[in-house]
Amino acid sequence: MKPITRRGFLAAGVSLGVGVPFVLGGEGSASTGRVLPSRRPRPRPFVRPLTVPPVLTPYRRDASGDHYRIVQRAASAEILPGVRTTVWAYNGTFPGPTIVSRRGRPCSVTHVNRLPVPTVVHLHGGRTPPASDGYPLDFVHPAGRMPVHDHRHMGGDVRFGQRTYTYPLEQRAATLWYHDHRMDFTGPSVWRGLAGFHLVRDSEEDRLRLPSGPRELPLMITDRSFDADGSLRYPSLDPTLTGEPGVRSPYEAGVLGDVMLVNGVPWPVATVVGASYRLRLLNACNARRLDLRLDPSPDGGLTQIGSDGGLLAAPVRHQHFELAPAQRLDAVVDFSGYRPGTLVTLRNEFGEPGMDRILCFRVGSPVSDDFVLPERLSTVEDLRTADAAVTRTFRFRRGNVGHTTGWVIDGQPFGPDVVAAACRLGTTEIWRLTADFHHPVHLHLNPFQVLSRGLGSPLPSDAGWKDTIDLRPAEEAAIAIKFDGYPGKYVFHCHNLEHEDMAMMANFTTR
Repeated sequence: MKPITRRGFLAAGVSLGVGVPFVLGGEGSASTGRVLPSRRPRPRPFVRPLTVPPVLTPYRRDASGDHYRIVQRAASAEILPGVRTTVWAYNGTFPGPTIVSRRGRPCSVTHVNRLPVPTVVHLHGGRTPPASDGYPLDFVHPAGRMPVHDHRHMGGDVRFGQRTYTYPLEQRAATLWYHDHRMDFTGPSVWRGLAGFHLVRDSEEDRLRLPSGPRELPLMITDRSFDADGSLRYPSLDPTLTGEPGVRSPYEAGVLGDVMLVNGVPWPVATVVGASYRLRLLNACNARRLDLRLDPSPDGGLTQIGSDGGLLAAPVRHQHFELAPAQRLDAVVDFSGYRPGTLVTLRNEFGEPGMDRILCFRVGSPVSDDFVLPERLSTVEDLRTADAAVTRTFRFRRGNVGHTTGWVIDGQPFGPDVVAAACRLGTTEIWRLTADFHHPVHLHLNPFQVLSRGLGSPLPSDAGWKDTIDLRPAEEAAIAIKFDGYPGKYVFHCHNLEHEDMAMMANFTTR
């Protein structure tokens, strides 16, 4: 699979007004972006074992909840064999440590910034008060350093040295994740390692007796590129991340790496026993879309039990599953049907050669396994079109951002004082979203349900509660959102991180 040039794109008759390089894979378009080639030979796949991020222990538990402390700092990691790579890490690990919480039990996380730049932390998928949501201008400047003032926008709730984020966690059990959300620089900050899991559990999920312990695998999938010395390669206009934001041409459409990492390990091998496993799959790539398939495939393929916002009403079986940046897939795979010694590859049907494989499972001997997946998993409220108080339309397009070309919503780049939607708590709204190219659109505060795509029904991968919808080129989709929770100002944006950094974000308020 080769990148599509502007000439090839226009010659194919798919012009949408701009020529943006992107790659094609499978039977449809794959990712809006350009592959950034590594300057160091890529490692052999399926050599190193899979590692699982450590679970963070709270430094205090009391009546008010669980309290954590995370230090953001530079660290050295052996990602490629025989060479050390500097990463920006939560508590020195990439991915960061996993936080495990219970529904309704609050937690607070104090983030200490020991990096050379400001940071912001967003709990992605969290139903969070605005002061702790990670608004992109709520900078935490590193202690002892002069503040960075080179941003296009100022005026957030600025702190120095550290900030405590408080999460009530009045929400369903789900796979959440936390990552940097700093204005203009989310892409390079996440690329350098600022991401980690936050898992929420509840009694409804407990009753299902899902595979747990070593048979529950959180899998953060990322693509990265490396320089000749083993350092992370990223095409920032300002590699210090203190001055001009954005990326060099031709990477404005999105940066795609050429080394696939799972939990920070390139193309790892996971040793599993012949039993059922729960896989919590997260696409944490900046711009790369995935189409996941097991090879060889068990009967029924991947059995989905949950999405971004937690459990589905009933299991759904997929032979393959599309996953855009920021989306999650909660799936059960039964390895007992494979012979011991079988190698089962998780493939990416959207990947170019070398990136069409993600990780490999080495199946061991069968073990006693009494797990039976029930026919019903959860009760999911259906949001009805007739209940909508307001219908809004938002257009995600390439457009002018100051004196350059970036990515905009309704022709407007992000402005901290511009409110695109004023929403009333307790009401349901329908948002119609249209796109020129691929745009994974993420909404803060509340999850939503996909109502339609074009004139048709939602995709099988749209089931359940979502917080990110994968808009396809020249597509219109309708989503229903029930606003509840907290009054304040939040954002929605494209989760192609290069698009987000180049202004494809807007404010909404709740009251």
